[in-house]
Amino acid sequence: MSLQQIIAIVIFLCTVSAIITGKIHNTVAAITGAVLLVLTRILTIEDCVEAVDVDTICILVGMMLTVAVIKNSGIFEYIAIKAAKLAKGRPWPIMVTFIIITALLSGMLDNVTTVLLVGPMTLAITNILKVDPVPYIISQIMASNIGGTATLIGDPPNIMIGSAANLGFVDFILNTGFAIVFVVIAVLICFYFIYGKKLFVTNEAIEKIMKLDEKKAIKNRRLMHESIIVVIIVAACFVFHDQLGVESATIAIAAACVMLLIGKQDPEEIILSVEWPTILFFIGLFIVVGGIKKVGIITMLANGLIAVTGGNVMLTMLIILWVSAIVSSFLDNIPFVATLIPLILSMQSHGMDVTPIWWALSLGACLGGNGTLIGASANVVLSGISKNNGHPITFGQYFKIGFPMMILSIAVCTVFLLIRFA
Repeated sequence: MSLQQIIAIVIFLCTVSAIITGKIHNTVAAITGAVLLVLTRILTIEDCVEAVDVDTICILVGMMLTVAVIKNSGIFEYIAIKAAKLAKGRPWPIMVTFIIITALLSGMLDNVTTVLLVGPMTLAITNILKVDPVPYIISQIMASNIGGTATLIGDPPNIMIGSAANLGFVDFILNTGFAIVFVVIAVLICFYFIYGKKLFVTNEAIEKIMKLDEKKAIKNRRLMHESIIVVIIVAACFVFHDQLGVESATIAIAAACVMLLIGKQDPEEIILSVEWPTILFFIGLFIVVGGIKKVGIITMLANGLIAVTGGNVMLTMLIILWVSAIVSSFLDNIPFVATLIPLILSMQSHGMDVTPIWWALSLGACLGGNGTLIGASANVVLSGISKNNGHPITFGQYFKIGFPMMILSIAVCTVFLLIRFA
């Protein structure tokens, strides 16, 4: 092994370790790793630019800007109150309704944005009902990761996979989206036996819910109507982007421009609301992975995996699915996926059909986030909201529910993938 390879591996491992331990901020760790690769002359500035997946960055920025404008209309609060009233204020139907809403929104927005919008409303409604909000919060954490798995734009790993493998919105709907239907059914059945029979509320609390006026939640009716039209058009563009000859990144950025133009919001406020630390984290991480790719480490790992599996696509698919799920339960799935993408591309260059492997990586990495309280960003954000409102969720408390549910989800996906591709 050459000196350059050793240096690149050390920088990569130190960066990932810093991200895992949380002793250094994710963004600082990723950017520092990228700078060290340049200082040690493993990468040039041109190499760094080439390593960054611009499509992924553009989709993330575009969707963050779009949602930042839309949320000022009050539409998300309107949906939450309307859903609670449609469920007649009953606790179990409200949980089911919120699970479905969270999953659907996470498929169209990123799941962190979804929980930031839905979480506070859930706490407000459970407070009126005088029921423990923790079961609702735990179910929504899982719903956000499950829903995000279903589409190209729902979870950052899917955006990265779609860009690398040239997979479109419809490809995800027909593969991960189809699998998620069965996962949701299995999860709802389990939640019914875990929580469904334990949730009771008084008639007085139900009456309070039914008296809520969802129309008062709307802050800007004009913006709400315009937002709905734009979201429908954007969704259609994502679905038909191949026929239109337009990249998903272009659609996301165009949607942001349209919302900034017609939304009449303060542009500086909207732009500042973008999670720029997350964007810089992605850029740094792409460069760090680009370092180990350039010195040949990725190719070596790909050759090793092919040797272990004998080039068997089904065996490789199952290994990727389960390993990515277990790893993503305890580590951030973004650096893991960023490392595996060039590995899979390398296997493809050796003549292996990697189509099933892409879907295994997506399902494993995204659903694996449900395994623990630190498995995905949405978990940390929503549990933080719950804690700040006086309802802390411990690691063990979540683990007893989350990890078995994650294993169940991956088992369902195993059956789906085997039927789909074997």
